[in-house]
Amino acid sequence: MPSSGTSRGNSWKGAIVQCADLDVVNDGPEKAVQIWSVTGRRPILAAGNSNGDLQMLTFAGGLSAPALRLLVVHDDAEREFEYIAGAEKAISAAQTHGWTTISMQREWRKVFPG
Repeated sequence: MPSSGTSRGNSWKGAIVQCADLDVVNDGPEKAVQIWSVTGRRPILAAGNSNGDLQMLTFAGGLSAPALRLLVVHDDAEREFEYIAGAEKAISAAQTHGWTTISMQREWRKVFPG
């Protein structure tokens, strides 16, 4: 609503202000909801690196459609800080369901030769 008291016609001199507050929490269960809200369907490719991506990875594909689920495992403290904490559930789910995991320690050189 205009705060100047003028009508909504061309004379309104309002402003759009973007705040630092998050509009949507894009982590955990909300991530799958956001994907559905934007696309109206399940993704056929999902990639993540933490427990916050578990619901998205599980949501990908569905019972009747295949999907590629990728989990990047941050296990290389030498080239990038290592963090398995916060990804334990996702790693366990990847092992249980046969999702593709990418070890930064063992396989990252294949992505970035050198």
